[in-house]
Amino acid sequence: MDSNSPRYERPALSLIERDIAGYGIDIYVGGMDGAGDLELLREKNITTVVNCAVNLDFNYATEPFGEGEAADAIYGVGAVRYYKLGLIDGHGNPETMMLSGFYLLRGALSQVLPDKATYKRREKGNVLVNCRGGRSRSVSLVALFLHVEMPEKFPTLDAALDHVRTRRELRRDEWHEAPKPMLVEAARKAAQWIAMIDKGLPVPALASKD
Repeated sequence: MDSNSPRYERPALSLIERDIAGYGIDIYVGGMDGAGDLELLREKNITTVVNCAVNLDFNYATEPFGEGEAADAIYGVGAVRYYKLGLIDGHGNPETMMLSGFYLLRGALSQVLPDKATYKRREKGNVLVNCRGGRSRSVSLVALFLHVEMPEKFPTLDAALDHVRTRRELRRDEWHEAPKPMLVEAARKAAQWIAMIDKGLPVPALASKD
């Protein structure tokens, strides 16, 4: 579980950074209470939610897809655009999952939806990255994102981590485990891979099958 501390010690949602460079949106971090509060999401103009937790799910469906669909189905048109990464808060994640989380978040902010009736949630608003407690998995991913997307302000991953921890109101005595060290290392390695990918470095040649 992400949070070993009482939930009242930090807000349901924490504004981490305004006007992310190149996207023009604000990014929030929160736990399950904030992510599950649709009224609060609307108040913060959050239209996109990226859930980092494999052991947490939400049913954001607010209306059926069309006539004949069951009104009480757990699928349908959602109140927000919802993306699921599904990290473990500790050991057990393939090392590429944090990398995929970065591109999932970047993609969620960059997608251009087709002008079709089946794509109803077209609003461009702010984004929430959440996990169960909003202190480990989501903090790691958002720090990685800020470091890569805003290197002038966050030249190192550690600088981005400290910023997210502070804005999330994590206590200094929990920084050693918030985020979990293995998630920080996964973010550090992902930052290196992203630099290689974005610079277009050549892919190593595959060994021949002689």
